[in-house]
Amino acid sequence: MPSLSIMVESRAMPDAKFYCWSCGNEQIFDVKVGIKVGRRDSCPHCAADLHVCKNCKQWDPAIHNQCREPEAAFIRDREESNFCAHFDFKSGEGPQKDAGVETAKAKLNDLFKNLK
Repeated sequence: MPSLSIMVESRAMPDAKFYCWSCGNEQIFDVKVGIKVGRRDSCPHCAADLHVCKNCKQWDPAIHNQCREPEAAFIRDREESNFCAHFDFKSGEGPQKDAGVETAKAKLNDLFKNLK
């Protein structure tokens, strides 16, 4: 069994970053250990709810019920706050830009640049 100090170190994630599912801005928390997001907490940048499926580590739109937790109840709206007991705020990289969208916008701008 690992010692308590190792367990505490593995839980402490000083370099973990948390992002809003809606606007993609980083969420700054005073405490980095054991992040608890309440049901009514919202993003200070865009006012989107934070306790939502799309901010959870378990959320996976490619699987049944869109949740990796088999015991989780069905949530109708994945973008509204909910009472899910399995919620765990996902950390990691910021939102990834879709290169296809940027390419499409550039092509449209090139196509209509002479109309201005």
